[in-house]
Formats: sequence, structure tokens, C-alpha cells
Amino acid sequence: LITQLLFAELPVMSQGSLVGAIDQGTSSSRFIVFNSHTLETVFSHQVELIVDYPQTGWVEVDAASVYETVVFCMKAVENKLSHSLKAIGITNQRETCLLWARKTGKPATPAIIWSDLRTAEIAKNLQAKYTSEEKEAYRLKCGLPFSTYFSGIKLKWMLDNYNLWDSWRNRELLFGTIDTWLIWKLTNGVHVTDVTNASRTMLMNLETLDWDSELCNIFGIKPDEGLPRIVSSAEVYGTIRNDLPFGNVVISGCLGDQHAALLGQGCFAPGSAKTTYGTGLFCLCNAGTQPIFSHNGLISTVGFKLGVNQPTLYALEGSVAGGGSLIRWLRDNLCIIKSAKEVESLANTVPDSAGVCIVPAFSGLLAPHWDSTARGILIGFTQFTNTGHIARAALEALAFQVCDLLSALESDGISMEVLSADGGATRNTLLMQIQSDLANIKVQLSSHAEATALGAALAAAIGAEIYSVNFLRENIFGSVSSSASFTPQIKPQERKRRKEFWAKAIERCKNYDV
Repeated sequence: LITQLLFAELPVMSQGSLVGAIDQGTSSSRFIVFNSHTLETVFSHQVELIVDYPQTGWVEVDAASVYETVVFCMKAVENKLSHSLKAIGITNQRETCLLWARKTGKPATPAIIWSDLRTAEIAKNLQAKYTSEEKEAYRLKCGLPFSTYFSGIKLKWMLDNYNLWDSWRNRELLFGTIDTWLIWKLTNGVHVTDVTNASRTMLMNLETLDWDSELCNIFGIKPDEGLPRIVSSAEVYGTIRNDLPFGNVVISGCLGDQHAALLGQGCFAPGSAKTTYGTGLFCLCNAGTQPIFSHNGLISTVGFKLGVNQPTLYALEGSVAGGGSLIRWLRDNLCIIKSAKEVESLANTVPDSAGVCIVPAFSGLLAPHWDSTARGILIGFTQFTNTGHIARAALEALAFQVCDLLSALESDGISMEVLSADGGATRNTLLMQIQSDLANIKVQLSSHAEATALGAALAAAIGAEIYSVNFLRENIFGSVSSSASFTPQIKPQERKRRKEFWAKAIERCKNYDV
């Protein structure tokens, strides 16, 4: 099940403690070691994760293989590392969740991935069951709408469809998102989740930062039945088991992937924002110490809480499922590229998309549209169309979706002069130029393309008391310079024409009936 992707080695810097980061994403698992003060990558290892699609709209992964790939990466780095680690942080694909046996640790279900659509009927029934006023009251409690996206609905589906209600009521099962699963497996059964991951379940009250009985009741569960204890994003949760790589090293940082990227980009100030180009596309804006509620299809979530006694920072977020997953589809399904990096050179063989447009609604549309019935479309092709046009249309689709998120933020009163970008796809310079052109904004790349893993390492450093939040903000991020930038190059009329065409394509893919 393990396919090796990458092993990288850089010189160990003399200044600063070494901190590890487990970056468990939708498509791969990685273990990266950072110098906690220079923020340089010292070692990294990555393996691809085998994702299963058992039915149309279903997306899942074997939970045991998730754990195995993480340990494999840790072992590969440990074999090369001559210095000890001070701490390890975890960042993970959010909303993906599973159930496992409390006594044996054996998974009772696969891990249902965040973009999965099998819960569409439950989401539809909940939408119909409650009045508009009730749904709004619930949204103000947890920050989230009723959607297939979030973990609480997935939990109910698993209990219903795997006939697990009796085991759940008898406290024989444990529930968790991927962070909880990994911490439980890597330690001697510590069952916790941090506030950022808990805020993606529809079960946590945004103000109290605890499981909410009223929210849990929507899904027929009780907070004390099998939910993990909610903790901050930076504190010592436990130590790695002796029989595993890096045994006895503390796990002292945990954040959902997009929250880790928010920290990794140094977005401490209210109004600061980042956009991550990964399997999905995610734009988060720091909302300060009080949640802000959108009127334009965005969600309210916890940004991060860097310690038990530290303030909780909230965020306003726009999430899109069809990001890097679209490029992977070009590779694995259409077979027009052999690797993700080839999409740029293929798209550069043509000057434009020649009227071709792709809406990658593989799992419906998330923010700001929230239509689980939408399906992907590829339109506008003629006999003139070639693979270059399709590749270019795919890159444009990523950029257009981010434009929709930025427009929603602007409608909520948040405008940005600069778009701070991170994630693997930011290495694609054509994509970044297209993004700048279509959004009419300067795109500034993070000095760390992989800000997600860095954020987990920084949280671990804070949790292990290597340094304080203030020291990180003032002394470390204060000396970090940004990378390349891109500025708009197209005329306003051309931008307007292309965005209007995209808006029509979005409408065409909605309410799709097979």
C-alpha cells in the first residue's frame, strides 16, 4: 500500500531545536523535520495514500494504511537523522473520520474522506426537518451549515449503515477525525482532538469550545459516549510509544491542515489571510477573538488556540473540494499527464483555453454555493480542442473557484490587496499568474510552499515550550521574507468576460439529476 514519493535531505542547522511534523493529507502522508528557529526543512519523507472510490460519490481510505504510511515516513526520517527531536506536531485532512474499537483499536469503519457524498440524504433530511430560524440558530452555535462536508453527519451515517448503534451506546467504540486516530495509535491510547478539528464536526459550540448537547442531539448522540476530549492546538498530549520511531518524543501540537497553514503563514493579526492550493482550495481569514458569521456562503471556524491559557483566534473560511484533485483526475482518469507538474507545460502549449471550461464539482459544490447535487462539467470543446486546452481550463478552474471565495469575503466586508498563497500547486507559475489575472490581485507566495507542515511544527514548538507565541511572532516571523509574486496582466474587459462565462458554467452544473 505504500508508494514512495520523496526523500529530501538538507544540512542540519546549528541554531535551533529540531521539531517534527506529521502532515497527513488526503492524497499523501509526510513526516518533515524543521529547524524551529530558522524554519528550514532538514529532512522529509512522503508516500502517496491509496484512496478508494467504491461507488459514485463515495471517497474513503483504509484507516490502518493511514497510520502505516505515517509510521513508515517517521521511520525513514529517523534512519537518516543524527540529531534528536524535541517535539512532534500533527496536521491532518479535516472532517475525514472513522470509528474504532475502544479495547482493540481495530477500525470498525473505513475513514470516510471529507469530500465524500454518501451522507447527502441525511443532509437533505436535516435541511427539511428544521425551520430556517432553527438552522440559523445551529449555524450560530457551530459556525457550519448542514452539509455532507462535516464530520457529525458522517458519524451518524456510519452508526446507521454499519449497524453500530448498540456498540456506540455501550461505549465500545471511539470516534475521531484523523488527528485523533493518529494520536491514539501513536501514544498509549490518548483520545483527544484539538479545537480546530473539533470545530469541523458540527458538534462543538464555538463559544464554549466543548461538545454541545443540543448539537449532538441533532445526530442522536451524547457527548460522553465516544467523542474525544477537546484540547488546545499547542500543549503536550502524550509521548510516542517506545516501540515506534522517535519513541518518548512528545506530541505537543495539533491543528487541522488549513489552520496549520494559517499559522504557518504567520496570520496572527485580525484581517490577515492565506489561501492554500492543495487537494482542495481553502481561503482562511483571521477574524480575531470573536467569531464572524458570513452572509455570503462562508463558514465560521476556530483559527487556532496556541495553548490552554492562550486566546482563541477564529477565522472566516471558504472551502472548495476541486483543487489538486482535478489535476489528479487529469493524471489518473483522463491520462493526459503522467505527473502533476506536467500540467503546467501542457497548458503552456496553447495561449488560452479556446472556450473550454471545467467545473470540478466531483463532490458537489462547497463554498460559497453549497450544492451537494451539483456535478462536474467539461464544456465548450470542439474539434479544435486538444489536451493543452483542457489542461489550461483545469488551471483556470482552480483560479476561478478562488475568485468566488474572494468575492464572498469582499461581500462580507473583507477585502485583500494581496493574496498570500501556499501549497504544492503554488509551484505552478502559470496557475499563479492566471490567479492574479482573474482575481485582479497581487499574488504573493509564501516563503514556505508547505506552510501546513510548518504550522504543525510551530505549534509543537510552542506546546513543548521551545519558545512562546510572542517570540514566534516577533523574532521568527519578523525575519522571514516572502517569495515570488505575481501581478495582473490582462485587461479589465477580458477579465469581466471570462468571469461571466465561469458564472454561467457554475449555474449549469447545479441541481444535476442523473
